[in-house]
Amino acid sequence: MAKKLVAYFSASKNTEKVARTIAEAADFDLYEIAPKVPYTSADLNWMDKKSRSSIEMSDKTIRPELAEKELDVAQYEEILLGFPIWWYVAPTIINSFLEKYDFSGKKIILIIRLSQKGGL
Repeated sequence: MAKKLVAYFSASKNTEKVARTIAEAADFDLYEIAPKVPYTSADLNWMDKKSRSSIEMSDKTIRPELAEKELDVAQYEEILLGFPIWWYVAPTIINSFLEKYDFSGKKIILIIRLSQKGGL
């Protein structure tokens, strides 16, 4: 039986709770997509146009560096990819993750979390 994975990004730990619940209930492996430099509360202030998250999301070429945590994608047939929605799209760190690994032939299912605050 092919292995399955829940990979998630969660700056505020809300998406992490959902990812952990799914992984535990379905007996999937769990992998955190983490930035090399963790986000602070100030970084996540979507009302501040100079905050890290605002700058990253306004420049589509930015790819936040991932933490040094390798993943053997080859062993997984199905990957559930969880993340919050920032500015109506996936956070740019999701692009960093998707561009780092070869997902050819993998089934990817998105798990998105809409913020209740309108921003992050």
